Amino acid sequence: MRLPDERDFRSRLRSAAVTARVGLWLGVCFLVCFATGLLSHYAQNPDHPVTFPASPAWGYRVTQGLHVLSGAAAVPLLLVKVWTVYPRLFRRPARGTGRLVLDLLERGSVAVLVAAAVFQLATGLANATTWYPWAFSFRATHYALAWVAIGALLVHVAVKLPVIRGVLGDDVDGTSYDRPAATEPGILSRRGLLRTTWLAAGVAVLANAGSSVPLLRDVSVLGVRSGDGPGGVPINKSAVAAAVTATATHPDWRLSLRNGDRSLDLSRDDLLAQPQHDSELPIACVEGWSASGRWQGVRIRDLLDLVGIPPGSDVVVTSLQESGPYTTTVLHASFADDDRTLLALGLEGETLSLDHGYPARIIAPNRPGVLQTKWVSRIEARA
Repeated sequence: MRLPDERDFRSRLRSAAVTARVGLWLGVCFLVCFATGLLSHYAQNPDHPVTFPASPAWGYRVTQGLHVLSGAAAVPLLLVKVWTVYPRLFRRPARGTGRLVLDLLERGSVAVLVAAAVFQLATGLANATTWYPWAFSFRATHYALAWVAIGALLVHVAVKLPVIRGVLGDDVDGTSYDRPAATEPGILSRRGLLRTTWLAAGVAVLANAGSSVPLLRDVSVLGVRSGDGPGGVPINKSAVAAAVTATATHPDWRLSLRNGDRSLDLSRDDLLAQPQHDSELPIACVEGWSASGRWQGVRIRDLLDLVGIPPGSDVVVTSLQESGPYTTTVLHASFADDDRTLLALGLEGETLSLDHGYPARIIAPNRPGVLQTKWVSRIEARA
């Protein structure tokens, strides 16, 4: 038994003409994923050297939806691209120092790029379903590997740029850049393979888009969240899963407001006695799903005024949930001072459900769902 040789792969479909065209759109998907991923990562940071805006209210909904959908589209594109370049793994190393260096750079960048891309897409899809069969921090690892993937992509493009430019400037059936062994027709034409690839990418997007586009929910069979849930807003973590059922429903619950030596404890009835406001805002989660709701409650700014926390201040919000990475969150001044930001007590005219954060939760515009703290117990000035 011998190892495969590049000459064993004779299909004309495994050509640079196909690879470059698929790679172009794969690169677009990677760049969209990278840019929107950086935005999401920054939004979740406790410190914002540059103020993260509270407007438009739907901004994070759109960018994180694009992040997940571009990742979904990348899956069939990556599979086809890897299939077309697979024979090149078995070619003999180039001769001559200059050519050998370029050859090693190409192979190394491809190896790193494919490994990082597979990891990012696999873990990203798992995250979209809130399934975490690993011990490492998804957010930190996903962020670090994103830089590895984009760096490998840039090196790969730089090495292959002459070929890419030549192939894209030629007809898709051109043979100038074909491997000598690629002489046999495939079961499809090159155009047929490309059309099938575009169709597969489109189906992948459509199958997931309903998580963030309500009109597509009936056809998005892979959408991990629908409009099901109290008030038409889905739920990621229930009160049972967060182990807060007893504390959230206890009659002694109080919201604690703290500003240095000044403090105030408010019951839910006290909060209901405060001026009430409505905000039509989406919950937009890092998994890519989102849903809008009409929330009722007390403006955060009004609550901060009760203990003298001045405008322009960041505050720390603490949940009754005792474990997890988001038991405390920082509500930055750009959100705390916005009139649309509420300590929500109700949704769609009904009392806030326990799974949506009863007795009170944060709802703010243009903010990741993981920071819209549920089961709030304390709001205090940030030290």
